[in-house]
Amino acid sequence: MTNLQLTRPIVFIDLETTGTNKQQDRIVEICVIKINPNGTEETLKSVINPKIPIPVESIQIHGIKDIDVQGMPTFEEFSKKLIDFIEGCDLGGFGTNFDLTVLECEFKRSGINYSREGRKILDVKLIYNKLEPRDLSSAHLKYCGKILENAHRADVDVRATIDVLESQLEQNSILPRDISNLCEFCNPIDPSWIDSDGKFAWFDGKAIINFGKHQNKTLEFMSKSDISYLQWIINTDFPIEAKNIVKDAINGKFPEPTKKGNLV
Repeated sequence: MTNLQLTRPIVFIDLETTGTNKQQDRIVEICVIKINPNGTEETLKSVINPKIPIPVESIQIHGIKDIDVQGMPTFEEFSKKLIDFIEGCDLGGFGTNFDLTVLECEFKRSGINYSREGRKILDVKLIYNKLEPRDLSSAHLKYCGKILENAHRADVDVRATIDVLESQLEQNSILPRDISNLCEFCNPIDPSWIDSDGKFAWFDGKAIINFGKHQNKTLEFMSKSDISYLQWIINTDFPIEAKNIVKDAINGKFPEPTKKGNLV
């Protein structure tokens, strides 16, 4: 890489996993490429034995089957080599939040002290989103083939929105044709989420905080150790659903796992 100035190494990370639950799913393959300030590259990669069955839905995405991970190192066995490889490095990837959260959980389960604190995080997906405009005028030009005149007038914008949707449906056969499935396509819900905004999530059958400085701590623990933080959530601009969960927790009532999805 010749166009990026580095003062210390950066590692680009990609994971394949058993699913999309950031707290509970496991890594089945990892590749890390380190780029040094002098331009040289180093690669560390391996198939990983997750020690749990790989769901069919995930196999359809990455093609890694249970038989492929037999005899391969577990993450715990691989973790020491990995932590040494990324020591002193900044982090990069495409859609980094998922990969880095899964990695943090895997390190924690392995008893390895790891944190992304103090590291620069470079998400190439965010760069792409900033370079490729995503406003209504850009969408109208792409899907309808003409410049949107008089944008930012309500009647013009709402008609343009309808026209763009119609063109999207015409040009993309994979898009659902009914409202329910189209909404699900646009807003996929992480099965670990307790509330619709993902402020709280399931981890090992317990409700945890899924944001901020107390991320991954259980609601039960917080209700006993730092109730002022929960009161802050209630008094701040959080969704009503999240506030109700916190109010219940303060009163000793905690969410109970269901049998749906991967919540338990």
